[in-house]
Amino acid sequence: DAFTTIHRCYVHTLPQLGLPAPTMTEVRNAVGGGLAEAMRRFVPEHQLAEAIRIHSAYTHQILLEDVVLLPGVLELLADLRARDAVCAVFTNKHNLSARRICEHLGITPLTAGVFGAHDTPWIKPQPEFTAHVLAALGADPATTVLIGDSPFDVATARNAGFPCWAVTTGTHNAAELHAAGAARVFNGLPEIVAALIP
Repeated sequence: DAFTTIHRCYVHTLPQLGLPAPTMTEVRNAVGGGLAEAMRRFVPEHQLAEAIRIHSAYTHQILLEDVVLLPGVLELLADLRARDAVCAVFTNKHNLSARRICEHLGITPLTAGVFGAHDTPWIKPQPEFTAHVLAALGADPATTVLIGDSPFDVATARNAGFPCWAVTTGTHNAAELHAAGAARVFNGLPEIVAALIP
């Protein structure tokens, strides 16, 4: 859960551009499709590059101060690893930031890779990004599932031909995730652990 960090970065950035600081709810509703797409919800196009520069610099500065693991993350990754499943982090967060966070939170050793924005020219839900990740992992779409929290994740999985199991711990509620086409919707990661463990 990095929403406190994300919100702090918008609160830091927008007033410097003469714009009002957004609420946490406004930020939560904006994110998911990459930084540029989210920032466009708050700034005019002519200020976009400067907003991204300020936001990115401040993100780098405070990145690890407030980020915490969601309940069930370690249990889920450990269970999947015990089943010889190959797990990876697949995000639209900046690749280096995503890797720093995963290392800081201790989940890097439980994954086969951390893939983020700028690893390729594409971001989720573009199928080229997913194809890159699948190839790097040696994964088959027929035996792949994406666990995500937004319609961007659902679209990513559907574009690549595999299901998305969605959790309501992010930016969207169960009704929105079902409407987007999620194969299953859970209230959180512990429910997925319970569904996997007999």
